[in-house]
Amino acid sequence: MAIEILFMQLPDFVNTIGKDLKKRYGERVHKLTLHGDFSCPNRDGTLAKGGCTFCNVAAFSDESQSQLTITEQLHLRADEVAHRSSKYLAYFQAYTSTYAEISLLSSLYEQAVSATNIVGICVGTRPDCVSDEVLNLLSSYLMRGYEVWLELGLQTANDKTLKRINRGHGFSEYENITRKARARGIKVCTHLILGLPNESDSDYQQTLRKVVDVGVDGLKLHPLHVVRGALMEKSWHANRLKTLSLEQYSQSAVRLIQQTPLDVVYHRTSATAKLTELIAPLWCEKRWPVQNRMCQIMATSGRQGSHLF
Repeated sequence: MAIEILFMQLPDFVNTIGKDLKKRYGERVHKLTLHGDFSCPNRDGTLAKGGCTFCNVAAFSDESQSQLTITEQLHLRADEVAHRSSKYLAYFQAYTSTYAEISLLSSLYEQAVSATNIVGICVGTRPDCVSDEVLNLLSSYLMRGYEVWLELGLQTANDKTLKRINRGHGFSEYENITRKARARGIKVCTHLILGLPNESDSDYQQTLRKVVDVGVDGLKLHPLHVVRGALMEKSWHANRLKTLSLEQYSQSAVRLIQQTPLDVVYHRTSATAKLTELIAPLWCEKRWPVQNRMCQIMATSGRQGSHLF
């Protein structure tokens, strides 16, 4: 049994985005991350200054990329993964990628979908920064045959926690925009963080239940990790903040995966940060140890959808 587990991978247990796209497009489809040089209302003073307490986007994206045009970025990223894929999703990842005038958004998104071998677009943003105009713009790409994903950073459905981490919105904003987007046929991928201050498995499971009840097409799970420059860094150094161990995270994430309906696609089951930016937990530097541990757990206790609510 141990030998069998060693060679099993995440798609053997989870409905991953990679497996889903390959099934529908007949080959591997790779996400190409883009930097649209967007800001965020929770950093520029519109809502607040300093951003969410966990956030330092420099730890997750290459700021130097924003100096290139979208077309240049796509060519660069495509060249990096050409040996693995020939079809791509253009992924606007950094900051709030709907936070701009609609004319600018239209120009940036159009550059992305017009590039060679792009089959769709993914847009990462906040639930309170998606207007009807933005939804109409995104749905226009659907009508042209492109894959469209709206990635919403919810993190948790607990309004008290959202306030504590200075998120700047509540669950109601997420619920409203999710229903609007899915009514237009736009797929919604929701980002959730495990390990936020004062939260436990019961909070994670309540969040998942509420997200599934509203309706969701994809999920991304992230362990809370402390990075340099984030407001949480001070709490960590003052011993006022604890992070999850690899084992704690793996067990909690697997329980959520097992409670997730099979038609929901997992875009990510964990996350990493560069060691130069990462303060804690240090296991977040590498991707494979946590994925391997999750596979081991699911091999003996059940895969996605095996323990539904």
